Amino acid sequence: MSTHLETPCIVIDAAKVRQNIDRMAQTIQSHGVKLRPHAKTHKMPSVAQSQLEAGSHGITVAKVSEAEVMAAGGITDIFIAYPLVTPSKIARAIELSRSIRLIIAVDSLEGARRLSEQAAAAGTSLEVRLEINTGLRRTGVNPDQAVALGQQIDAFDHLRLTGIFTFRGALIDGAATLDLERAGRDEGEWMVRIATAMRDAGLTIEDVSVGSTPTAAYAAAVPGITEVRPGTYVYQDRMQAAFGVCAINDCAASVLVTVVSRPSPDLLVIDGGSKTFATDVQPGTAPLHLVGFGHVIGTPEAVLERLSEEHGMLRVPADCPWQVGDLIQIIPNHICSTVNLHNQVIWQDQGEWTAMPVLGRGMLE
Repeated sequence: MSTHLETPCIVIDAAKVRQNIDRMAQTIQSHGVKLRPHAKTHKMPSVAQSQLEAGSHGITVAKVSEAEVMAAGGITDIFIAYPLVTPSKIARAIELSRSIRLIIAVDSLEGARRLSEQAAAAGTSLEVRLEINTGLRRTGVNPDQAVALGQQIDAFDHLRLTGIFTFRGALIDGAATLDLERAGRDEGEWMVRIATAMRDAGLTIEDVSVGSTPTAAYAAAVPGITEVRPGTYVYQDRMQAAFGVCAINDCAASVLVTVVSRPSPDLLVIDGGSKTFATDVQPGTAPLHLVGFGHVIGTPEAVLERLSEEHGMLRVPADCPWQVGDLIQIIPNHICSTVNLHNQVIWQDQGEWTAMPVLGRGMLE
C-alpha cells in the first residue's frame, strides 16, 4: 500500500472492478436479459462506460443531477428510477430528454399528471415506467392497483408508458432473507404476472425491470424478465460477501485509514469515523448479523465497533502489532453509501495511483 496517500480515503482496485463487471455481464447475458446497472455505487461516468463496454444496455440513477453528470460523460441511455414530482426537476429531465434516451419513474396519478403537463408545455413527450411495490414498502404502486394506474398513465398524451420496474432486494414476504434464489425468483415471477395482466388490459409493456446485486442472477432466470439493475456488484462490499454473492477478496473498494492513537492494548483509534464509513448497515442487523462496521483486511479478529464523526474505534487483540502511524485497510459494510461521503477515490491500476473525482456525489437533486 502506498504511503503517500492522505487518509482517510477510498482505494479502488481496478483489476477487481473489471473482474466484477465482466462476471455480472456474463451472468446476465447468459439468460438473454438486459443489464442496466445502477450507478449509485460508483457515481462516475468512466465506470459506467466500462459497464457499457462490457455489454450493459444503459444505466440507472436515482437523481436528475446524477443523470446530468452521466449524460455529460457520454452516457446516452439513462433510467431515473425515482419519481420526479417537483417542477424544477421535471424541467431539467425534460431538457435532458432532448439529447439522450431518458426514462423516468412514476408511481402515482398525480406524479404522472405533473410530468405530462410540463411535457405538454415543452412540446414533447416523456418515456416512463411504472414502479411496483413488491414488498419493500418504499415507493411503488401496490400490485392490485397496477393495471388501473397503468391505464390512467397511458391516457396522458405526453407520456409513453413502456415498462414496469421494482426494487425489493433480499426480502421474502416483507422480511429480510438469506434465501437469495427464492427472493429473486419470487420477485421476478410476481412482476411477470403483473406485466401479463397489464398487457391483457391493452397496455404496451415492453420492459419488466427488477433485481439487486444479491438477487440479479436469480431474477434474470425468470422467463419474461427483460432487465435487471444491480449496482453494488461493481465494487462489492462486506454485506455482499456475507450474503455469499462474492468472496471478501472480490471486494474492489476499501477505506485506507491511519492509526492515530492506541490508548490501551485492546483499543486502536483510526482517522475514519461516521464521516468516512456509512452507518446504514448497522452491526447485528438481520439477516447478516455483521460484527462491526467493516472487515479489517489482514486482521479479521479486529472489530471496528464504534464510530464518532472523526474517530473510529477498533477492538483488537492485546498482541496486535499495529501502532500509531500504521496504515489499515477496511472493507466497509456498505460501499454505496460510503462512496457518497467522499469527493474522490484513489484508483489503483497496475502500480499507478490516480485520484478520480466522484462526479455524481453530494448533489442536492
